[in-house]
Amino acid sequence: SSGINAEYGYRELVMLAGLFSILTLLFSSLIYYVESSEGVFVSIPVSAWWAVVTVTGIGYGDMVPETALGKGVGVVAIMTGVIFLALPMTIIITKFTKHMETHYRI
Repeated sequence: SSGINAEYGYRELVMLAGLFSILTLLFSSLIYYVESSEGVFVSIPVSAWWAVVTVTGIGYGDMVPETALGKGVGVVAIMTGVIFLALPMTIIITKFTKHMETHYRI
């Protein structure tokens, strides 16, 4: 049943969403305080857009740090996103695949 599938891995997904929220808040605050005098990072909520795009690895390029320290924050944000978001997704997908194979004989 689809209810079993939706509940399987729910705890891991909630933990991943919580971690993503914490990383977004952390990096949006950091980039705001480092870059607030330079221009595009006018508030923490505006900087949150940059943090979401950077941590997920999308990188639109519409908001770019200007200072060396701001670029350093960007590098750390990208590396943190890969380590704490992309790698756990492989574990979640593997667990879900094993669950599907066990219950549905795929």
